[in-house]
Amino acid sequence: MHIIVSLLFMIVAFKWGDLKNWKLYYPTILYFAIGDLAYNFLTCNNPLWIYESPIFTHTFSDLLVLSIAFPSFVLVFLPHYPDGFMNQIIYIGICVFICSILEYISYSLGYFSYHNGWSIWWSAILYCIAFPLLILHYKKPLLVWPISIVLALGTLLLFDIPLKILK
Repeated sequence: MHIIVSLLFMIVAFKWGDLKNWKLYYPTILYFAIGDLAYNFLTCNNPLWIYESPIFTHTFSDLLVLSIAFPSFVLVFLPHYPDGFMNQIIYIGICVFICSILEYISYSLGYFSYHNGWSIWWSAILYCIAFPLLILHYKKPLLVWPISIVLALGTLLLFDIPLKILK
């Protein structure tokens, strides 16, 4: 399933992404990747969600999504970000809806699992926060890092993820 979703994102990126100007989006792709890697590091013993597969490990599936789906998403999401506050809210809402539906399908088919109090609703909230952070990173990269750190620590505390890994 993760291969299918990643390939789907890649096809969408080839069709509607700004591949010519990928260098403009590369720092934000790296920011997205660092966030995912930090999640995996900080929650390795107490994950909030896991990619499930009868063939691949969570780590392999996550690296697949990280290297194909995430960059593809950024190459479509950022160049098409509209002007006007209401248009931006609608655009982000549509992206949250699409990603939440894809995640729910993966969950329903057994390719995604929730742990330690996480659910599809928390994922939707995460998307509502993460997508504006991608935009903020693209426009003001230094501003997004302290915000991201505070949000990450808040999430660890909210879900009782032990901070002993930070020692």
